Amino acid sequence: MNSSTYMVDGERLWRTLGALAEIGATPAGGVARVALTDEDRAGRHQFVAWVQELGCTVHVDRMGNLFARREGTDPGRAPVVIGSHLDSQPTGGKYDGAYGVMVGLEILRVLHGNDVSTAAPVEVVSWTNEEGARFPPAMIGSGVYAGAFSLDEGLAAPGVDGTTLGDELKRIGYAGDELCGAPDGSGRRPIGHYIEPHIEQGPILEATGVTLGAVTGVQGIRWYDVSIEGQSAHAGSTPMEHRSDAMVAAARLVCEADEIAGRRAPEGRATVGTLAVGTGSRNTVAGSVTLTVDLRHPDAGELEAMHDELLAFADGAAFGLQPESGRSLPHPQITPIWYSPPIVFDPTVTEALRSGAVSAGFEPVDITSGAGHDACYVSQVAPTGMLFIPCAEGLSHNEAESILPEHATAGAQATLNAVLTLSG
Repeated sequence: MNSSTYMVDGERLWRTLGALAEIGATPAGGVARVALTDEDRAGRHQFVAWVQELGCTVHVDRMGNLFARREGTDPGRAPVVIGSHLDSQPTGGKYDGAYGVMVGLEILRVLHGNDVSTAAPVEVVSWTNEEGARFPPAMIGSGVYAGAFSLDEGLAAPGVDGTTLGDELKRIGYAGDELCGAPDGSGRRPIGHYIEPHIEQGPILEATGVTLGAVTGVQGIRWYDVSIEGQSAHAGSTPMEHRSDAMVAAARLVCEADEIAGRRAPEGRATVGTLAVGTGSRNTVAGSVTLTVDLRHPDAGELEAMHDELLAFADGAAFGLQPESGRSLPHPQITPIWYSPPIVFDPTVTEALRSGAVSAGFEPVDITSGAGHDACYVSQVAPTGMLFIPCAEGLSHNEAESILPEHATAGAQATLNAVLTLSG
């Protein structure tokens, strides 16, 4: 039984999630609301219409980050902000990102419908281009907000389709005029506390039968581009000892990356998500291969050790002249391209979410996020926390992404309870 004075309307939240999912709906049941497309614009328009019905003011900064504000009674208090993102993967699910923004909307509706006065203002934010599918890197809207990227870098981010982020913001009408991202904090909207409700995007909560997870932090991430230059040769007439096979070298590196993470089970993660062969012919020895490596761990020291082991392996005896066969394997050339350090969220916000879950009738578990979120960057400039609900089979970034209505309601109620605590 929920002990909170104010209750979210779970059926209303579910209807709203469904209505939003109609914008950019795909035949397979997912959504394609890629950042700054016409579908993203339509999703933004719908969100703006919903919050304006509640008397909220709407604010857009120069990165297109979209804020809906409900005033508090104390003008000196920085707002409690709830949010996530409305953009999706090209074949994304209905709830990744959207759930957090719609929970924020539902909380505004509860406060408005019950004429609740909070000391601190309450805002809901949708961050621009969280997914990074069209404009790499990911989370660039919140990254510019927090000062991790300059505004110029953010607006100049090149799209995979030949556009730029800044031009597309103007095209869809969301190039705002509010400042975003001054290093001293003077050029960004203030945040007193930030909460990001989200689907887990992993299988842990569902597998353990737990409804809510209080996210204590986010694991660190390192990304690498790898190139391997061997020599193309005929598959039939070139003896094995005369080959410089880039694919064999790639296979060894892929297996080693897997073992680097396996030695740190269950926290370590390693993924080779893309691999391309330069020649691409079935009867030609691969002369060149490019691939990507993604390493993750919640401990900064362990992630650094994984980095060192990957580079040392690429320079080591597994490549070069192979005495047992007499052939030479090309050394992989590894270029680190991105590092996101492990994040530990603010204990005050995390405890408010734990207490909010208990008040809603649930026993939350502490959990570490395996994915990056806007909360990572926001945590650098404001007290931040996250709350997870389960998703079916841990699937996300997938049109089959699914959640249960009762889990959606539970997460929203716990978040509302935390907002009431933090906003006074």
